[in-house]
Amino acid sequence: MTPPTDFTLWSQTLCKTLEDFLQQHLPDTSIVPQRLHEAMRFAVLDGGKRVRPLLAFAAGELVEAPVASLTVVAASIELIHAYSLVHDDLPAMDNDTLRRGKPTCHVKFGEALALLAGDTLQSLAFQWLSEFSLHPDPRQQRFMIHQLAIASGSRGMGGGQAIDLESIDSSLSLPELEAMHLKKTGALIRAAVLLGASCGQPLTASEQRHLSNYANTLGLAFQVVDDVLDAEMDTTALGKTAGKDAAANKPTYVSIMGLSQAKDFSRELLRTAHESLVPFSPRCRRLEELADFIVNRRS
Repeated sequence: MTPPTDFTLWSQTLCKTLEDFLQQHLPDTSIVPQRLHEAMRFAVLDGGKRVRPLLAFAAGELVEAPVASLTVVAASIELIHAYSLVHDDLPAMDNDTLRRGKPTCHVKFGEALALLAGDTLQSLAFQWLSEFSLHPDPRQQRFMIHQLAIASGSRGMGGGQAIDLESIDSSLSLPELEAMHLKKTGALIRAAVLLGASCGQPLTASEQRHLSNYANTLGLAFQVVDDVLDAEMDTTALGKTAGKDAAANKPTYVSIMGLSQAKDFSRELLRTAHESLVPFSPRCRRLEELADFIVNRRS
């Protein structure tokens, strides 16, 4: 089947493919323990922009990867992202009550069950990556599992969140802030790109470097825009509590650079991301469009 040419239709089509997979493979609420499975499905289904899964699909197009393999990878990455949001929203962390326009998982199901839902979503992501056949070479599949584990752990998202918690009521330099967000936000975005690109034809060492540069730059751009939106938009538009970083006295790109300069920085990062994709032209169209979408979004 020929992929849609329009970006909106392309993204909607793949989000539907992803949602169908998640609906089918997440544990059903009729299975014991029913309430836990209900919380897991609540945290994952029917919400979010699915940016990370779409990055995996777009990177897979560079290497002519099969959609079936990319769907498993995209779903696994979305489970990691969803688990991180469930845990981030807990009272012990960001203590938020709204996520994706819905009550947060702990508000609806209680703190203990939300904690378990996050834990089990994380383990299910690695179950899917290990039980489906994703590549003819098993070493590639092992590489994917390894990369997602690093992106989720203390050298990635978990470590970035720990630094974020430690930075409350303290000041960070811009390089320190970037280092934190390369872990907290950027690690999973980078994993999405690299795992998608690992499902098809091998890339050269030079192509891998360019793709890594794109992913790292886009991860920073995503966070800069998040900080700008947190300062500019209201809760209804964001689907989550607006202004919470300022209220918690967390260092952000806006607090360090100012709103106008942070916006300029996001556009500078977008240009750098596009430049990193030049060696892949014209196969990189979706990655370019996703970069534009991330930087120009309003929620």
